[in-house]
This record gives sequence, structure tokens and C-alpha cells, in this order.
Amino acid sequence: MPFEFVPQITNALAPSNFVLTNPEVLRETMTSNADNLVRGMQMFAEDMEAGRGILRIRQSAANLEVGRDMAITPGKVIYQNELMQLIQYEPTTENVLRTPLLIVPPWINKYYILHLGPDKSYIKWCVDQGITVFVISWVNPDKRLSERTFADYMKQGPLAAMDVIEQVTGELKVHTAGYCVGGTLLASTLAWLAEQRRVRATSATFFAAQVDFTHAGDLMVFVDEEQISSLERDMRQTGVLEGSKMANAFNMLRSNDLIWSYVVSNYLKGQPRAAFDLLHWYFDATRMPAANHSYYLRNCYLENRLSKGTMVLDNTQLDLSKVKLPVYNLATREDHIAPAESVLYGSKFFGGPVRYVLSGSGHIAGVVNPPALKKYQYWTNDNLDAENLAEWLKGASEHKGSWWPDWREWLGQLDPEEVPARRIEAGPLPPIEDAPGSYVRVRA
Repeated sequence: MPFEFVPQITNALAPSNFVLTNPEVLRETMTSNADNLVRGMQMFAEDMEAGRGILRIRQSAANLEVGRDMAITPGKVIYQNELMQLIQYEPTTENVLRTPLLIVPPWINKYYILHLGPDKSYIKWCVDQGITVFVISWVNPDKRLSERTFADYMKQGPLAAMDVIEQVTGELKVHTAGYCVGGTLLASTLAWLAEQRRVRATSATFFAAQVDFTHAGDLMVFVDEEQISSLERDMRQTGVLEGSKMANAFNMLRSNDLIWSYVVSNYLKGQPRAAFDLLHWYFDATRMPAANHSYYLRNCYLENRLSKGTMVLDNTQLDLSKVKLPVYNLATREDHIAPAESVLYGSKFFGGPVRYVLSGSGHIAGVVNPPALKKYQYWTNDNLDAENLAEWLKGASEHKGSWWPDWREWLGQLDPEEVPARRIEAGPLPPIEDAPGSYVRVRA
């Protein structure tokens, strides 16, 4: 057994996970005549059925719905191909920034993490801030898309979206934002464009995204030649990596929070699941094409080629130092997937000015932190020569609340020109369907 898995085994063997050694569960069992265990076993059976024979712990009630409870900001799908739908959102202000915003979310999750309930939606907030927002909603692929590569995701994702946005708005350049692996793809795309000497972006914003994997997070536990080769053999059989397997890997990294606490509350205490939009999103996993996922694991996690300048994408060798546009690089202090140290180190590889900002909390809550909630804090320090995060923090200034207004001010300073708000119905492309679109509704 690898040493790295010892914490997971220790968590699993905690006394609180067993009826006879958890005083609270034991007391409930005795006073309810074991009704709690009966309810728990019913939920256990439901989760086994949902996982088709593999335990799939559901952390949220199933009565939430995308398009009704989450992702409800008005908009239209204006373009789609086999890999993504492009959504444009209706403006809520009289004028908007001339340069539109393209958001590239991760394809290992669904895009509505940035578009939960109205009080937590980054997308809605951007629209209300006078920004013309476009977002990619990735397909939930099946075996037919097994051979789609990282380069295909670049060409049919951000590059196709940029072409459509130019057609719709007349603007050749866009502000870009990428979250997690969507940020890694965005950085790769910008490096590819730089090699082609094509200027398509005014700025790049990265949310908890890595371009260098020297200090990569806890997912490295699952990344070595033996494990990747085994995963590739499995994917050759099915054509995809099932979303449940990726979800299980993330759960293992925080097993106390995401596995054992729910084993106790669901199966031992028999407590009903709460309706929580974030956990609903977390459970709404997606599949990944075999070719794309293999390329990503090998070129980024295993061989760290992007920052080294040896990554080849669509017959083009990538060099991040040729990405000269301004970068807003957000890290989160408690991130176990894209550690703040990793994001800080990755900032050094871009060729233009970088504003590195550190947010409180973790990979999700540190990003999805609306100003109205008045939660957490963020730190800024323009000195990127620090040897490590601890040194960077010594010279950093702490600010209460959300980083979102800081980002909006940074964006406005880059390109403050405004134009009349762009109405979707006045555009050249007839809408395909209402947001949030059909791709996001396909369950794994």
C-alpha cells in the first residue's frame, strides 16, 4: 500500500464510523428501536442502485434542478458543436464593456459551479456588472467521442467560441477566464495562439488553475506511470472515464468531509439529505473522453510539459512566455487540488504582467464567494519574486470579503470603453434554445 494512502485508511477506521463505537449513533439506535439503521439501509440501497452496483454516496437531496434552482440567469445557446454549447447571457445594464468575456469551465465538472443560485452566481454578478458574458457548456461525452483529444477541445472549445463571439459582437478580442483544468486548457490555447501570431484575447483570468505541476495537489497520489497505464486500459474498454470514478478520487482526498461524514449521517443516523446546490453540483459528475484525459494526465501531471515548453498541441510546441497579455491569477489558500503554492509558481512562466491574488477558503468556496455574503478575505502582493507562498504572504495586504470587485476593477482598468448593451435577439445568430441548454442536463 502506498504511504500516501495511510490518511485515507486512518479516516476509514475512525471509531465514529461504526455503530458500536459512535455514542451518538448508538444512543439513536437504542431510542428509535433501530429505525435509523433501517432508513440508512434504504438510502444505502438507493445509492448502490444509482451507482449501478458501485456505492455512490449522494451528499444532496435529488429535488434540485438545473434551470429551475440553479443556472437561471436568462440567456440563450447561440452555437453548439459535438463538444460544447456556447451560451450568451442577456444584459441587465444599459451599457456594457466593449470587450466581452468568455468563460472556459472545466470539463471534468459542469459549468454551473459558476452559476449556482442567484445569490451565489458569478455569471449573474458579471452580467450585472455590465459585462457581455459567454460561457462554454461542455458535452457529457459517451464512447462515440472517445478519440476526441485535448487539441479537439481547444479547437472546438475556446477557439470556436472566439470565432462565434467575433461574429456576434464584432470584437476580435475577448477577455478570457478559465477555471481549474479549463484554465489549463485556456493557457494552452493562448500559448498556441501566440505561436500562430494570432491576437484573440485582451486578458486572461485563471481561477485555481495550474500551468506548472511541480507543486501539484493531492491528486498526484493517483498519478504515476502504473496508475495511468491501468486507467488507460480501462478507458480503452469504455471509451471514457466515468464521472463517478473521478468523483470518487476527489472524495478520497477529503474522505472525512466527503465520505465518512455522509456514511455516518446517511447510513448510520438515517438523516434525510439536505437540498444544497453546491453538493448537487458536486454529485452531478461528467464523463471524459479517453484520448483527452490520457493526454492531460501525461502531459501535465506526469511530465509537466506545459511550463517546460515541451508540450505539443495540434503540431505546435507551446511556450507560455510568449503569452504577453495581462493575467489575473487567482489561487485559494486551502486548495488541495490546485495548491496556492503551485499557482504562485506557475505565475512566473507567463510573459506578461501577472496579478496573483490569494483568496481565503478552498478550491470551490474560495472562487465562488459573492461580495454580498461578506465571507472570507483575499490577499494581494505585486511582488512575484518571492521564493514561496510564505514569503509572498509576508509582503501581502489582506482585504476583507470577496475578490470579485478587485477583479472587476482590474478588468475595467485594462479596457474601460463601453458600448450599448448587446441584445441576443438583435444578433446575427438565431438562438438554438434557452440557457442553461441541453448539454448540461445530461447525467452521467
